[in-house]
Amino acid sequence: MSDSLTFHALKDKQRALRANFPENMSLRVHRAISWIGRADACGKDDDARFLFLWIAFNAAYADEREIQEKPQGERAAFLEFFGRLAALDTERRIYKAIWQRFSGPVRMLFENRYVFNPFWQHHNGIDGFEDWEERFKSSAHAFAQAFQSGDSTRVLSFVFDRLYVLRNQLVHGGATWNSGVNRAQVRDGAAILAFLMPVFVDMMMDNPTGNWGRPFYPVIE
Repeated sequence: MSDSLTFHALKDKQRALRANFPENMSLRVHRAISWIGRADACGKDDDARFLFLWIAFNAAYADEREIQEKPQGERAAFLEFFGRLAALDTERRIYKAIWQRFSGPVRMLFENRYVFNPFWQHHNGIDGFEDWEERFKSSAHAFAQAFQSGDSTRVLSFVFDRLYVLRNQLVHGGATWNSGVNRAQVRDGAAILAFLMPVFVDMMMDNPTGNWGRPFYPVIE
């Protein structure tokens, strides 16, 4: 995480500005920052860090409409959220954050077949995914093109498509805690969320009147 976007810096900013935040947006930011702080306390436990940071992501983006209207799915909601962020990102903070780590966890994520959904579809015996290796290469190439063109929305879409596979592995019991197997994707996934989530939340605080939607579970007195 950038030194300027530590949990404590985010929390101090939120306290200074929250009086002027709309209620729904204020709740989102408050919840997301709390989970970023919990992730910070995990030390070297990358499994826990990833899960707590994913909860922070859910707190930031998840909209009650997903329950009421049953839209295309969670990934469609990701795209909507990323589009809103990218439209506000006049300083290209998201792109720069990813660029600074491109040679590290981001690149490694796209070289890791274990977070590529068609790989698992094929190995789970689902027809139509025998060509997963070609799809794997094609996906990495498409990501590189989106990255070179500076398309932050598509770049985030590609990154979170891989992170969502990792999220499913962990949440649905498809991995062993602190396993010696396939540690790279958990480490890299946690690192990516750790540098992106503070940027997301900070941008939300800089644009409090944006259409951030209603949280899944509002506070009920």
